[in-house]
Amino acid sequence: MRDLTFSSPDLSSFCQLDSLGLIATGQHLTARNAVIECRFTKPPEPCPSCGAYGTSRGTVIRRLAHAPYGHRPTTLLLRVRRWSCECGNFWQEDSSSAAPERAKLSHGAIRWALTAIVLDHLSVSRVAAHLGVAWHTANNAIINEGRRLLFNDPTRFDGVTVLGVDEHVWRHTRYGDRYVTVVIDLTPVRNKTGPARLLDVLDGRSKQAFKQWLQNRPKPWRDLIESIAMDGFSGFKSAAEEVLPLAQTVLDPFHVVRWACNMLDDCRRRIQQQTLGRRGHKNDPLYKLRRTLLTRIAYLSDTSKKQLARLFADERHLEVDCSWSMYQRVVAAYNEPDRRRGKAMMQELIKIVTAPDLPRELIEVKRLGKTLKNCAQSILAYFDRPGTSNGPTEAINGRLEHLRGIALGFRNLPNYIARCLLEAGGFRNQLHP
Repeated sequence: MRDLTFSSPDLSSFCQLDSLGLIATGQHLTARNAVIECRFTKPPEPCPSCGAYGTSRGTVIRRLAHAPYGHRPTTLLLRVRRWSCECGNFWQEDSSSAAPERAKLSHGAIRWALTAIVLDHLSVSRVAAHLGVAWHTANNAIINEGRRLLFNDPTRFDGVTVLGVDEHVWRHTRYGDRYVTVVIDLTPVRNKTGPARLLDVLDGRSKQAFKQWLQNRPKPWRDLIESIAMDGFSGFKSAAEEVLPLAQTVLDPFHVVRWACNMLDDCRRRIQQQTLGRRGHKNDPLYKLRRTLLTRIAYLSDTSKKQLARLFADERHLEVDCSWSMYQRVVAAYNEPDRRRGKAMMQELIKIVTAPDLPRELIEVKRLGKTLKNCAQSILAYFDRPGTSNGPTEAINGRLEHLRGIALGFRNLPNYIARCLLEAGGFRNQLHP
């Protein structure tokens, strides 16, 4: 730092006015705000009708909110020159280099607002307060710039071969929760070239919403889709099979393991009621080891293994023992490093739990077998397509949950969709300095 070369202070360069074609001619600083008087650096403009240079008719003032400096809202007091010509024409300087037409924010302020929203995760209210403008002024400027740079970009859907789809609640109301469906591009994750990105947010969570979105995409684009990662919702699977018959649906491992967890828990609760006639108490064997039962066997200590052995030694807990064994098989299949072997283990499990001679007392295991049989193709496809998982989709859903917390909730769906696309639509790389 001591070897730096210093130059004379220049307010125009410090406030990045030169990039707007402006030069600072004065300043007025207070404890609450800063006002910078500036003019354009370009030469006088000729008459747009006859091309002759006109007579100066003074200036008009245009005020623009600019990027804040020193934690104070900064305003550009822009003096726009006016001219008149002998042909009877009046005109004034073109100020589009400083701000869009009729805008109240300069290009620098819009860039700062986008960076604050996307990179710094500020709310629109805080951005508006820093700029010294109304909430709607800041929000409209951010949405319009996001639409120009991202939403209307025709190349945003290029190169997509792997999709992820999921739903979440975007608003809680007294009349019920309102849902949206998120469509994610998982191609960078599969190819290990970058993180997943949000492609679109659809109103509602239904087969029809996802199917309509797929049908609205061009056919050459649909033909490139190889696989779609999703949860166990049958509506998404049906929509994908009808519109993209050549694409393989992939069921996420998290949901399969969750089904096995629920199977084991349901069996444990049923046996608890049958043996003791009540819900579990803290000293009841089944209730006391409820978390141990859901732990992968490789992670169990010797003490825990002995406790499970004593638990299963009781003949009344035989059905829990069988359910626990099926659960461990599911976990082991997904944790097998060799995907071919993991697929074979899952196929063997599906064959066991769907066998016709399976004891009828294993109610929960038979119920799990029906579910696994119906989704067998999607479950086994996970082992053939490494990198295709709904995990990144769930991660983006988590970021959108955080976004709603920052904004203290949303009431307007178009605003929510726009903010989601700015937050997770791959816009960050464009804003990094």
